[in-house]
Amino acid sequence: MNPDFNNRLRQIFFLVLVIALSVTVFKQLYTFFPGFLGALTLYILCRRWYFYLTLKKKWNKSLTAILFMVAFLACIVAPIYLSLQMVYNKINVIIKEPEQVNHAINAISNQIKQWTGQDLLTKEATADLKKRVTGFIPIILNSSATMLGNLLMILFLAFFMFQNGHDIEDNLKKNIPLKRRNIDLFADEIIGMVRANALGIPLISVIQGIVAVVGYWAFGIKDFLLLGMVTGIFAFFPVIGTALIWIPLVIFLFSTGESGKAIGLLAYSVIIIGNIDYLARITFLKKVGDVHPVTTILGLIAGLKLFGFWGFIFGPLLISLLLVMYRVYKSEFVTEPES
Repeated sequence: MNPDFNNRLRQIFFLVLVIALSVTVFKQLYTFFPGFLGALTLYILCRRWYFYLTLKKKWNKSLTAILFMVAFLACIVAPIYLSLQMVYNKINVIIKEPEQVNHAINAISNQIKQWTGQDLLTKEATADLKKRVTGFIPIILNSSATMLGNLLMILFLAFFMFQNGHDIEDNLKKNIPLKRRNIDLFADEIIGMVRANALGIPLISVIQGIVAVVGYWAFGIKDFLLLGMVTGIFAFFPVIGTALIWIPLVIFLFSTGESGKAIGLLAYSVIIIGNIDYLARITFLKKVGDVHPVTTILGLIAGLKLFGFWGFIFGPLLISLLLVMYRVYKSEFVTEPES
């Protein structure tokens, strides 16, 4: 038998075995995959400062890594925890006393029927909506254990990445089977995308949330802090996201006879809240890394299904990564026809 054939057969068998084992391990660790992505994101965002402090300033590597992780907990985790705690407390109130929510839904339904002549929110549709919301609440609350596990995974892996950052990067450059210029292109694109997705998009949402809070407070909306925070979360969905919150609020104000406030909130939302996203994208987001709104929307749809809560960050990142891989493949393997 041909030795080359035997060698090729052994190679294929070995690759199949490696792929099968990799798939098995990934399936078992899939729940913590967002933790790996989070650690990678934290490393990419902080690597320049970490290397500057440890190599130029001669700071202790371990203590510097711990310092960055403490900053991560204080700047990112603590605000998210406080926000979720506020939502959790409000959910408990709604579960115990659902009359306020029922009254608001009925008022909006009656106002829409008065304007259009159509009962868009029928009793059946309203009951179904309430059922869906009620069923969604336990899912959010039960995911807290998974979120905590991924947080611990982020801290553990990030510490390891900081400690061995140079060695990891050198090994990747040596072992990735691509041309050096494409490896550099891949690295530059990933850094830009991580900054845009992990810094730009959340910061835009925070800005829109703050602007929404100011508007809701000015026009007398109850629970303006909570609703402003929810508006900021929905701002992850470009163009239409915030409208899913302020349009029902405007209709509710009309239904309660406060037409002046309703018109004011409508104008504020369309002119201010609606344009903050556009202004931020053509100013700040252009500097840290441009992410097309379509990429964000598709990434959120895929990311929320794959990672749950973490999909807000990593969904758009995966879509952007797919586009970069296509560019690298085209540069590496596709020969442009001569003109």
